[in-house]
Amino acid sequence: MLHPMHKIYDLVTFTFDPLHHFWERDSTQRAVAGFLVVVFVLALITIEMKRQGWITGQLGAMIPTSHFMAINLAFTLVLVLEVVGLIFTLPCSISKSVGKQFEILALILLRDAFKTLADFPEPITITGHETELWELISDGCGAVIIFCLLGVYALLRRNLDETIRGGTPLFKFVAAKKLVALVMLAIFVGMGIQNGLHVLRGEHPFHFFKSFYTVLIFSDIMLVLIAQRFLPEFRAVFRNSGFALATLLIRLALTAPPFYNVAIGIGSAAFACLLTLVYNIFYSSNSKFVQKRL
Repeated sequence: MLHPMHKIYDLVTFTFDPLHHFWERDSTQRAVAGFLVVVFVLALITIEMKRQGWITGQLGAMIPTSHFMAINLAFTLVLVLEVVGLIFTLPCSISKSVGKQFEILALILLRDAFKTLADFPEPITITGHETELWELISDGCGAVIIFCLLGVYALLRRNLDETIRGGTPLFKFVAAKKLVALVMLAIFVGMGIQNGLHVLRGEHPFHFFKSFYTVLIFSDIMLVLIAQRFLPEFRAVFRNSGFALATLLIRLALTAPPFYNVAIGIGSAAFACLLTLVYNIFYSSNSKFVQKRL
């Protein structure tokens, strides 16, 4: 007779795997990409109709007048898709999900750079908007630096051993993380619906990505605790806790004022690289220092 927890692990696996497969398959990704193009074009047309005075009243009040806001909308949808991808990477290694969060941070900085364009007049000119220009440059350069550090991080991750041996323990470990991912997916959808209702009611929506990243902090701590059950060694606990701290720094970067957000974001990516480098040199099973101790 199966243990009740084993039944839960089976149910979670049978629920998560088809969803993951559906999201990752090529036809789904092509459909999503086509949807983004359609939304971007419709946003440009709608904004132009508002500028021409063809859309008025309460509906017109909800539509921006800057064409650059269409770019912001497109990048927001790209971020939504990346967050969904992040949720599906949670059952993978903690280091991989952290790398995905840095990818999203880089995209958020790029989106903020394009969002700053909405403060510029059309046709665009920088006269009288020097502060916004420096914010745009800061966010753009910060995104590029984090993009560069992600390359370094990806190289360092190749020698990072953070999995347990196969068999039943590995199945339970992965299934437990899939359960966390399903809960996060439900929270993500629920927050999206709640924010959409705010917009439909004419209310000011809350900062969706900042709020969801706050929830991600708790999910990262949960993953650290789950990993500790299966990987109780000090080196694994410290490494995973360090990655959780890196995600906390990402959250602080999202809430920080201009210029500080870039500095904290770059610092968090550098911290993750340094943590991975130190672990590989001194604590990885492939490290010559570990082999000497053995």
